[in-house]
Amino acid sequence: MELGLVGLGKMGGNMRERIRRAGHTVVGYDRNPDVADVHSLQELVGKLKGPRVVWVMVPAGDATQSTIDELGELLEPGDVVVDGGNSRWTDDEKHAEELAAKGIGFVDCGVSGGVWGLQNGYALMYGGDAENIAKAQPIFDALKPEGDFGSVHAGKVGAGHFSKMVHNGIEYAMMQAYAEGWELLEKVDSVTDVREVFRSWQEGTVIRSWLLDLAVNALDDDEHLEKLRGYAQDSGEGRWTVEAAIDNAVPLPAITASLFARFASRQDDSPQMKMIAALRNQFGGHAVESKSEN
Repeated sequence: MELGLVGLGKMGGNMRERIRRAGHTVVGYDRNPDVADVHSLQELVGKLKGPRVVWVMVPAGDATQSTIDELGELLEPGDVVVDGGNSRWTDDEKHAEELAAKGIGFVDCGVSGGVWGLQNGYALMYGGDAENIAKAQPIFDALKPEGDFGSVHAGKVGAGHFSKMVHNGIEYAMMQAYAEGWELLEKVDSVTDVREVFRSWQEGTVIRSWLLDLAVNALDDDEHLEKLRGYAQDSGEGRWTVEAAIDNAVPLPAITASLFARFASRQDDSPQMKMIAALRNQFGGHAVESKSEN
């Protein structure tokens, strides 16, 4: 099938390549002309045959809103917009209503996979009407990991991004646990090879995971994380998870503490946040701050 893809950054560019490898046609637009296939959204829409599917992969907030607003003027009834960025689920309901008034379908899709998605596939959580999802299903199938799992129709509009938000909240807490354990091991004199302790956990233990594998990768690159500053940003989804927990009276002590730990990291040079920063760089290509930048 044909797909219009808006946003060809770290994830969007790799997604375009994975979809093309599956045999589909992708017309990509990005503000960076060096990576774009077309030079405007109007040109992108003009190259697609109806009913069109256009996937938006741009930063949440104003960038997503302006892109959807422009697509709403360019697309036709029966077309579908998929928001695959990290939008807040409450924005999805608004976008769906705006586009529905013009006969255009809307699907929200939480995407996980970071810079490894081209190789491993992307975990997908999507929300919306079955009719709209069916139009984008070949693309979901191309992006997902091989096998029976890795994608889910999570529910109504907003369910995809809400599910991805909770996923990221859990991710915060898991990274924090690895980081705290790493700092404690580094602190004591009796443990002389922390990196190999982490490596030993990769097989046969209940805490083995892809995050643990990435932690070992980071330690192989910089055994004591001496090159990094203990500073970690948050994407916003951790905050939204905690806010949703408050709204629904659901206790999330581990996730909330992991978010606050990131705030604390911006006040001093936290050893734990060196591991958090290293993990975020490993799975998502997120920027890190080196010691030399202080």
